[in-house]
Amino acid sequence: MKIRIFPFVLFLVLSTFSCSHEVDPPAPLEPVPTPRQLAWQQLEFYAFVHFSINTFTDKEWGYGDESPSLFHPAALDCDQWVRTFKEAGMKGVIITAKHHDGFCLWPSRYTEHSVKNSPWKDGKGDVLRELSEACKAHGLKFGVYLSPWDRNSALYGKPEYITYYRNQLRELLTQYGSVFEVWFDGANGGTGYYGGAREERRIDRKTYYDWPGTHKLVRELQPDAVMFSDAGPDIRWVGNERGIAGETNWSMINREEFAPGMADKKVLNHGLENGKDWVPAECDVSIRPGWFYHASQDEKVKSVNQLVDIYMKSVGRNGSFLLNVPPDRRGLIHETDAERLKAFRHALDEIFAVDLAAGKHVSADTWRGKSDRYSPRNLTDGKKDTYWCTDDGVSQGVLTVDLEKRQEVNLFVVQEYIPLGQRVKSFRLEALLDGEWQEVAQGTTIGYKRILYFNPVKTDKLRLTIIDAKACPVLCNLEVYHAPDQYFSKEVN
Repeated sequence: MKIRIFPFVLFLVLSTFSCSHEVDPPAPLEPVPTPRQLAWQQLEFYAFVHFSINTFTDKEWGYGDESPSLFHPAALDCDQWVRTFKEAGMKGVIITAKHHDGFCLWPSRYTEHSVKNSPWKDGKGDVLRELSEACKAHGLKFGVYLSPWDRNSALYGKPEYITYYRNQLRELLTQYGSVFEVWFDGANGGTGYYGGAREERRIDRKTYYDWPGTHKLVRELQPDAVMFSDAGPDIRWVGNERGIAGETNWSMINREEFAPGMADKKVLNHGLENGKDWVPAECDVSIRPGWFYHASQDEKVKSVNQLVDIYMKSVGRNGSFLLNVPPDRRGLIHETDAERLKAFRHALDEIFAVDLAAGKHVSADTWRGKSDRYSPRNLTDGKKDTYWCTDDGVSQGVLTVDLEKRQEVNLFVVQEYIPLGQRVKSFRLEALLDGEWQEVAQGTTIGYKRILYFNPVKTDKLRLTIIDAKACPVLCNLEVYHAPDQYFSKEVN
């Protein structure tokens, strides 16, 4: 007798079989990034602009008694700044709206110490207006830095100053469109002009500024903006001004243990494996020895190789790269800096020209439920929202990428799927050489992105072993390159 299976019955059987093999994704490993933190980290590389009265006094820190008449850039062109940054591959700009000297680059209603009393554009100019409009025209993000310390204001050190500070911050966050980052540093008082008092004023850095109240204002006015300081709340200082993240770099710290100007630099540089708060590191550094423009430093602009090294140790170590490029007294990005940025962009384009792993087959010793949803092939599909992961309770895994032919390689990129948290604690990378696996690199944390440069080897297979993780590892991307050796000198930054 022949048994006939009707199509509908067959459909039910197959549907039941399919449903029984659905595998849930891993639970998020708290803490995890907010959408604004994730959007910020994906920018990777953006500009800092230190430009103010200090540019014209040849100082790094103004005292606060400088006359606004000194601010007179003859050819200020914010469009030139932004074009230069965009050509360098930068995704945003943060401007020193007010540095410690208190001079404001916009016509603030709350002080006379600003561009409105300068000869530039007969006092009718607004640097922030011009920069924000240039950013909008060229598709770059716009950010602001407002120094908490004000050496010009007679109110500094008094309770009234906090209202003054927030009034200025409100101006910045309501008059210039969308702001992607608000930058607060740890400047906490000292000697200053203070409206003619010429004295030293100290404050309690933990309580004086009432930072929670200021953070609340930013959230109200610019909910998508991330806030930077030693303590976050969204992103943290990396602990040095060389732009270098730690070899181990967790995106977590315990926020309550920090305050602006009160930093454990080692923790800031490495993060905390079991930190309670997601506060990833921003790596700030200047393209010159100083933060403001000084003609004496025209021959001291960082080399292409130094910039590549910083990129690999910031973006390549789970951080972001905030590069300061200070305009000169004309109000332009100096020719030397502009050419250096152009050459740096060319170097990065050459380094990451051809991903030798794109679309290539990746095998794994294990993956979650053997489901296609978590297959190792997701690692080379060019999509950042697909990933490979293991079953719960499995903290190790071996991934092998087949390059299909023997070729020279020296650069490896790996990324975790951080919307589910940062997990990997240690890993190693091996190449198949003469039939044997040999280690070419190793590391601890991965996070958003880890870039490994190693001595060139000729191979057709690379093997990544996750040695240990806080929970089942979740990786979303692998890339392999043959980068020109000329950009990887031993030059020390």
